[in-house]
Formats: sequence, C-alpha cells, structure tokens
Amino acid sequence: MQTIRKMLFPGVYLNYVHATKFKTGLISVQLVTPLTEGGTAPGALLPAVLNRGSERYPDLRALSTALDLLYGAGLSFTVRKKGENQCVGFLTGFVDDAFVPGGEKLLEPAAALLGEELLCPLLADGAFLRAYVDGEKDNLIDAIRSILDDKRDYADMRLIREMCRGERYGIPRLGTEEQVAVLDGKELYDFYLRLLSTARVELFYCGSAELARVEDALLRSLEGLPAGERVEPAVSQQVAAPTEARRVTEAMDVTQGKLAMGWRAATQDVHAMMLANLIFGGYSNSKLFLNVREKLSLCYYASSGYHRSKGIVTVSSGVEFADRARAEAEILAQLESIQQGKLEPWELEGARSVLVSAVRSREDSGARMEENTLGQAATGMWETEEELIERLRAVTPERVAEAARSMTLDTVYFLTGEEAEGDD
Repeated sequence: MQTIRKMLFPGVYLNYVHATKFKTGLISVQLVTPLTEGGTAPGALLPAVLNRGSERYPDLRALSTALDLLYGAGLSFTVRKKGENQCVGFLTGFVDDAFVPGGEKLLEPAAALLGEELLCPLLADGAFLRAYVDGEKDNLIDAIRSILDDKRDYADMRLIREMCRGERYGIPRLGTEEQVAVLDGKELYDFYLRLLSTARVELFYCGSAELARVEDALLRSLEGLPAGERVEPAVSQQVAAPTEARRVTEAMDVTQGKLAMGWRAATQDVHAMMLANLIFGGYSNSKLFLNVREKLSLCYYASSGYHRSKGIVTVSSGVEFADRARAEAEILAQLESIQQGKLEPWELEGARSVLVSAVRSREDSGARMEENTLGQAATGMWETEEELIERLRAVTPERVAEAARSMTLDTVYFLTGEEAEGDD
C-alpha cells in the first residue's frame, strides 16, 4: 500500500495510507526530537502523565468512558527510539467508519481525542498534577529497573551504552532512574512546552477515509499546537571503530554469562549488510544458531542485529562463564566465514526469502506500517516496500561478503558472575 506524505504546515507532516481491508482505523501523533542526556527521562515520563488526565477527561475513568462511546476504541502512549531520536506521543485504534453501524463517523472524534490528550493537559498552578507525576515516575522507574532484571536486555543495553559513549545512540530510551527521580510537575510542564513548540510532528493515518477528510480532522484536532521553529530529527552519525576493540567486564549475581559484541560496519551497501546480518545470526537458520548454539552447544542463545541507521552490528549471547573465550572465538570464526564468501546458495536465498516475507508482512497491520513509517521519518531513510524488495533481490554473494568485510570489532561486553570475576 502506498503511503502519501504531506506537510500540513512547517514541521508537521501527515503520512496517509488508504486501506479498506482493515476493520479498524489507526491514527498516531508523534513528537520527534534528537536524543539528549537530559531529555530522554522527561520525554519518557511526559506521555504517561498526559495520559492520566486532560481538561475534558480529568482521570482514567473519564477517558475510559470516552473510549467506550467510540465503540471500545483503544488509546495508548508511546516512547520509542528511532535512530538518534526519541519519539513520544499517542496512538489510537478505532472501528473503521466502513464498519460502524448506522453510518456513524468515528474518525473525527478519535482525532479530537488525540488532540485533547496532547494539547489540553490537566494542570494546577502552572504544573502537572503532583499525584499524576509521582505515580508515573514510579511506573517509569519500575520499567527502567525491569531492564536490569532481564539480564539479556541489560547486557545488550550496556553494550550500546559503552560502544556509543558520547554519541546520541548510546543514550537510553527511558533515561536513567536518577534522572527520573528528580523530576517534578513544574519542570516537566516546562519541558512539555518546549517540546511542543520545537519537535517535529509526525502524524499517521491508516483506514478507509479519504485524504482530504483525514487532513481536515487532524488540522482541527491540532489547532492549539504552538507555532515555533521545529528542530529537524538528528541524522545518525556513523563512527569508525577504535584501533583495538574495547573490552568491558561487569560482575553481578548471575548464574549465566552474557556476551555481547558490537561491530562498526563501514559499508554503504546496506541491503547486502542486511542479508549478511541475517546469515550471520539474524534468524533460526543463521550460522550462529546452527553452529555456535546447536552444533557446538557453546551458547544458550546467540543472535545478531543490524542497526541500519547507525551502521552497527551487534551479537547477543548467553554462555557458561568457562565457555566465554571459546564462544567469542567461534562467533568471530562464523563472521570470518561470511567475510571469506563461504556461503551455501541456500543460506543467501533463505535469508533473502525471510527478509522479503518480513517486508511484505508490514502491510498486514496498520500498527506495523506506522512503526516503519515513523522510523523512516525519524532517520530520513525513505524506501518503499517494493524498492526494498527489489534491492534485496539484486544482492549477490560477493556483495554480502564485501559488506561483511567492512565490519570492525568495536566493543566486547561480558556480564559475569561475582564468583567467576577474573576467570576467563
């Protein structure tokens, strides 16, 4: 399905998908701003506080009643990291007008509800309500702590933090517990006013309504949006790897080691790199899965990911403390085999088939289309599904090997047990 992109006014864009196959419509409003060390914590807290109460719907019960009147529409706040930008806002799903009894129209009231949530906060003395702020601070701190509870997620986060120290990409999506703890209602409201007048606004609609009607509904819902010079999203900066890979070891009370490795990929052939990553460790027929995990049993899990906008490849694995060195060596050996072009035809074609299927499946969900469109808007890496599929199909084994050869090991992070500290 084609996405039509239109600037409604400077710094505010509508991404429109006309779709008649879904029974639900979807609208999203997102504020996109470059990541900063001091901005992610209030940015992550803000939509949760806005969602607690507005002028018209002062509490969650009133909001729930309003959603019930829209035939059980859903409304959720979002906090996402796209490239080197934080994206915060709201998303609502509602019965598409084509399926509403009696011809009732839900697009306009759904858009108005989003505008109410974003632009009409419930205030007291020029600040957000203390009870709402304190409650959502507790929830956000719990979410940050939950990353530590999942040691795989924690190790992956720590790798990026260490690898991209001093870069926007290394800033945590939710901020830190310490940054959240000191926020208050006045400081958060001041942040809100700045964000509202400076952030790029990305709107998304997927449903059966015509473009002109969607545009009119959203313009009316955003009438209170302040004018201002909106900051463009940050363009991800690709950085060269150090001469010698950095090694970071951290000890905790864990029974299984977490080995996370990161490479800088200098290639500009991103489509070949996408396939190289999949062959390396991106799915269940990858070299890491079949050899390091299944054949050699060196890892409980081993997978890789390609951070396209940043030119980074990462590996996440769980290992026995004593197997750390062997696992790392075997991971490097599997990468080297790709760099040397040691690929069976089924490896490339299998990876290509998986990627093409994944791209085509985006059109099966309005939410997935919204996620993809937001990512493209935030990173500036625009590409239609058909363009992406065509470029993936053109990748040769030689290009895969060449892309893999551009990878230079940057950082190795190992989470070990307290008793095993120093063992290697």
